[in-house]
Amino acid sequence: MSLGIVGLGLQSCNQNSGKKEEKKVSVDSVQHKIDSLVVMQDSITKVDSLRKDSITKMEANVSYSGAKDTTVLLTDSVSPRYIYLTFDDGPLNGSQYLDSIATAKGIKINAFLIGAHDKMSKKMHSYTERYKNNPLVDCYNHSYWHAHDKYTTFYSNPQTAFEDFELAEQSLGLQHKIIRLPGRNIWYVGDRKKVDLKSGASTAELLHQNGYKVMGWDCEWKINGVTGKPDLSVNQLYTQIKNLLRKGTSYTKNNVVLLTHDNMYQTKKGQKLLSDLIDSLKQHPNYRFEFMRNYPQ
Repeated sequence: MSLGIVGLGLQSCNQNSGKKEEKKVSVDSVQHKIDSLVVMQDSITKVDSLRKDSITKMEANVSYSGAKDTTVLLTDSVSPRYIYLTFDDGPLNGSQYLDSIATAKGIKINAFLIGAHDKMSKKMHSYTERYKNNPLVDCYNHSYWHAHDKYTTFYSNPQTAFEDFELAEQSLGLQHKIIRLPGRNIWYVGDRKKVDLKSGASTAELLHQNGYKVMGWDCEWKINGVTGKPDLSVNQLYTQIKNLLRKGTSYTKNNVVLLTHDNMYQTKKGQKLLSDLIDSLKQHPNYRFEFMRNYPQ
């Protein structure tokens, strides 16, 4: 455009030299406006670029609403991570509070029950029924007699041990063929297995051959049922679970199974600790509480 205007100005000068200065001023004025527009466009481009950079930085700094854990990494939010809260040895005094906490928090929990405990009293049986009637609680098999706490003797006869689990299943009316061995952290799920002590391996093998899943655990929380004093603080346990998930060092990646026991929640202190742990885990945007029956094969 500016070349064409300049060309017209030169032609006018040849035709009418008296108007040369006027035409030159006109050409310079037009060129000045063009230059101003170019400068303005550059400014707009720079402002737009700065705006985009600012938005990008703001998005990068956005944190999850309500989350107290400020160390959440981007890799933590790639996919859901599953937490399995498992409680052994029920029904016992403490089971009724676990039932209430699951309902109050709206989370799924897993109860590994002992057949003989259910038969101890009407009160204990009522705790079993509370579990079974709560859609947020799944009930599984933790044997009938808990090996009488003589584990080596119990597992020395795999067939007798197998029959003990069958008795518990029938006595408790269990719907899922999922078992945790007393005194043993043994896994036998799908084609994978992990054995801590060989004395329970043959029993786990027999159970697996008969369609049962044998479930162990990734971490354990011990709380004194009388004093309510834990071996790990809520923050220490939360950090342990988080690290297992981040590093992929649990038995199955993106899944962590926590072991604890019903009778540890008889006291207000124990119940408060469990509630605080649940609240801490719920703050993470990609942690999900799940049933053991949905544990990946």
